[in-house]
Amino acid sequence: MMKNTLCIFALLCFHYLALAESSDFESLFDGKTLNGWSPAPGGKWVVKDGAIVGTSPKTERRHGMLLTNKQFTNFIVKAKFRVHSGDSGFYFRAKRVKTAVSVHGFQVEVDTTQETGGLYETRGRGWVVKPTKEVIKKRAYKSGEWTNLELSAIGGNIIVKINGFVSSELKNDRGRLKGYFGLQLHGGVDMHVEYKDIMIRTIESPEE
Repeated sequence: MMKNTLCIFALLCFHYLALAESSDFESLFDGKTLNGWSPAPGGKWVVKDGAIVGTSPKTERRHGMLLTNKQFTNFIVKAKFRVHSGDSGFYFRAKRVKTAVSVHGFQVEVDTTQETGGLYETRGRGWVVKPTKEVIKKRAYKSGEWTNLELSAIGGNIIVKINGFVSSELKNDRGRLKGYFGLQLHGGVDMHVEYKDIMIRTIESPEE
């Protein structure tokens, strides 16, 4: 009897801890509309079946972007994505600019290749981190399938996880510390990408 009681207690504790953790996250996408997001010129963004769907033809030279209306500093963000074709990116701490690229700053690479999960700085250092062969073997990324993304950016420390495995990491990075989230449609290629379940937990500054 005591053993059963302890098992039930442990299950209840696990359940409430899970609820507490999930309740710390807020939605950045309501699953129905693009409220809270604004498109930059280039490509097309719509909501379909609970996902943000981005498309653009190869003839489109601009980098179509869908950007949050708010800026964020320190956070953990979770999302799911799948890439049917083309080269996308999940931007964070990005700066809006009036060019064909629309933003400057960091992106988590999101495409059909095993470079997905790397860190690239647009109009900056270019490739900063690419996933290693060991990481590629562990995370089992396949284009066209829903993939889990988790991004932690606290101060200059950045960690990217793909399907639960650390894909790229930076410590004490000198990049931007505040900016917008953005979903990218790369210019000059046929694009079809989807994002859903975008959730964020904001973190107090390490100095606070």
